[in-house]
Amino acid sequence: MNILYCGDKGIKDGVLVSILSIIKYNDEPIHFYILTINYEDTVAFTEKSAKFLDKLVKEKNDKSFVKLIDATKVFVENLPKKNMGSYFTPCSMLRLYIDKVPEIATLDRVLYLDYDVMCRDELKEFYNTNLDGIEAAGVLDIYGKNFYHYRGLFNFDYMNSGVMLFNMPECLKTKMFEKAAALCAERWMMLADQAALNKMIEKRKLMPRKFNEQGERPKNDTVLHHFSNNFKFFPYFKVQKVKPFEIDKIHRVLKITEYDDILEEYEKLKENL
Repeated sequence: MNILYCGDKGIKDGVLVSILSIIKYNDEPIHFYILTINYEDTVAFTEKSAKFLDKLVKEKNDKSFVKLIDATKVFVENLPKKNMGSYFTPCSMLRLYIDKVPEIATLDRVLYLDYDVMCRDELKEFYNTNLDGIEAAGVLDIYGKNFYHYRGLFNFDYMNSGVMLFNMPECLKTKMFEKAAALCAERWMMLADQAALNKMIEKRKLMPRKFNEQGERPKNDTVLHHFSNNFKFFPYFKVQKVKPFEIDKIHRVLKITEYDDILEEYEKLKENL
């Protein structure tokens, strides 16, 4: 199983919690890849953190590994020029360049996860879904699905990009990533990387919500819980932001305790990053 994270050193706590949750429920060998860059004010995910995570996953399965990949050169040569000043960091767009990273491009399939995704069950059903002729599998975005329709007004097809399973040979065949990266270079977009992927993925497979639960609380069947931003309308409008490593907020705001064993382990290990 191949799993990909993208980001700078700021994602290290989230990646640790996410990996701890994944290896809790999945026993098979897992190859974790972390794509990072050193660019202007962006400081790369460190080799020290990657080596510690590699040691951690090998304790669960000695065939697992964590590999850190510096994609600075690829990023600089293909800057998403029109979206460099967006709300999100340049690292949010790194997944658009994986076709140019040999270690990723040569894989059969790769599961991309945002750093704020927690695992609650085995990933086999999602990871092994049939992708014949499919570029990517994902789940509808809980908010965006109502506003963005790329293939007809009533065709709900706008996927959340925080959890995406890519069929790499098919993506290379259709040049999907190349087209998405080019779009980010040419046109400003809200949620640029997510918009570009949704625009350019022609062959998609929509999966059940349980594989990317974006609500603030998981359901009984949730496999992947994505701690994305949630909109609250009462008693006044606000954007609620809680990340899985923010233990106080997990308890006080979300009233969630089911991750306490993972978070207790995180507290013991985080100083090693």
